[in-house]
Amino acid sequence: MEWFTAPEYGLSRIVFQRGLAALYCVAFLSAALQFRALIGERGMLPVPEYLRRTDPRRTPSLFHWRYSDRLFAAVAWSGAVLALAMAAGAGDAVPLPVSMLLWLLLWGAYLSIVNVGQTWYAFGWESLLLETGFLAVLLGNDETGPPVLVLFLLRWLLFRVEFGAGLIKLRGDRCWRDLTCLHHHHETQPMPGPLSWFFHHLPGPLHKVEVAANHVVQLGVPFLLFAPQPVATVAACLMIATQLWLVLSGNFAWLNWLTIVIAVSAVDASPLTGDRPRPDPPVWYVVLVLAVTVLVLVRSYRPVRNLLSRRQVMNRSYDPFHLVNSYGAFGTVGRVRYEIVVEGTDSPVPGPGAVWKEYGFKGKPGDPRRLPRPFAPYHLRLDWLMWFAALSPGYAEGWFGPFVERLLEGDRDTLRLLGHNPFPDAPPVYVRARLYRYRYTTWRELRETGAWWHRELVREYLPPTRLRKPAGRD
Repeated sequence: MEWFTAPEYGLSRIVFQRGLAALYCVAFLSAALQFRALIGERGMLPVPEYLRRTDPRRTPSLFHWRYSDRLFAAVAWSGAVLALAMAAGAGDAVPLPVSMLLWLLLWGAYLSIVNVGQTWYAFGWESLLLETGFLAVLLGNDETGPPVLVLFLLRWLLFRVEFGAGLIKLRGDRCWRDLTCLHHHHETQPMPGPLSWFFHHLPGPLHKVEVAANHVVQLGVPFLLFAPQPVATVAACLMIATQLWLVLSGNFAWLNWLTIVIAVSAVDASPLTGDRPRPDPPVWYVVLVLAVTVLVLVRSYRPVRNLLSRRQVMNRSYDPFHLVNSYGAFGTVGRVRYEIVVEGTDSPVPGPGAVWKEYGFKGKPGDPRRLPRPFAPYHLRLDWLMWFAALSPGYAEGWFGPFVERLLEGDRDTLRLLGHNPFPDAPPVYVRARLYRYRYTTWRELRETGAWWHRELVREYLPPTRLRKPAGRD
């Protein structure tokens, strides 16, 4: 069946699948290390409460059958171990049906987590990981060449990711059309990286070149993915280069890395490896790939309609299994950065004499003298939601109050999500939150003060709050 497989993409298939497995491992680790404080039985948005008001048909998850923190931890850690094994090549060491089953287990386990993750998992890259992971089930292993149809579906996915992001920019913020968005983006993006300060201070004309190049790569180059080789390989490499630029300039969890992995599947690496003959694929495998291809193309109707709509939306999933989704990023770019600074005090009265100490977060800006750290592809979910909460109190609804309550209780799982706890011996009596405006310092300010940020108090975000019955206090 020469028409069915493309053995020249054998190396690309290996790199794609093992890279995807590594990102699965990161995603499962993120879940295992953070879930207790976020969605555990005593978390800010507990899964058991969510399951009681949710229809299993709308949020398919094994946790509808039974939930406990122990079971969730077992699923997350098992997923991380299995993903690590697949990254090491386990999928190529077993028969094709077993390899497909292992990929399906990864997909099903992570789907179960995402569908109970609520606000903490409402990010476009969750759907992107699931859609990519579903296609990886059908990509085969070393027993057969990669199916042409699955390679096409991966290019169709990459097209929607890039072209959708390009269209949402042109239809959204005017600064994308006048090429000035990067005058602000590096400063106001959700999670700056260690190089973001330097990117922000690049000359204005270079920022315009960056935006123009981004438009070319996202609006023109995606069509070349469907051109003959080597044009498709060149298109994929241009996308990879753009994504690496974004990796250097920010912290977007696994969004950029996953896009790179998907783009690798379009690269023809046969000049490096040659074509190794493989036996014909089994008939059941051919039928399954054909059936899923038809399913994906039929379900692409709504994402395509969204792409063509003047009211295009970003990051929308159209089914509970996240099979075919709409993507996009930064339809608008903020001009001003706001940050919520959370503080506590031991004083029994939160008056003028109280000494307030600031909680530090692992990734988001806080201490002006602290250079942001690189965390991607690891996802700091609390830090991301704090950025959204600073944009509007509506984004903090449901979880911010429980977060403060857990700080007042000295909850260990919550404190593990933070970078610095100023109350290591006993929790504070009061906690408050204040909204600050942050901006990058200039070169001169950096030399004189050693600070990467300058901040100014805007207003009170949450007044001093205490427990009704403070734990361990009279």
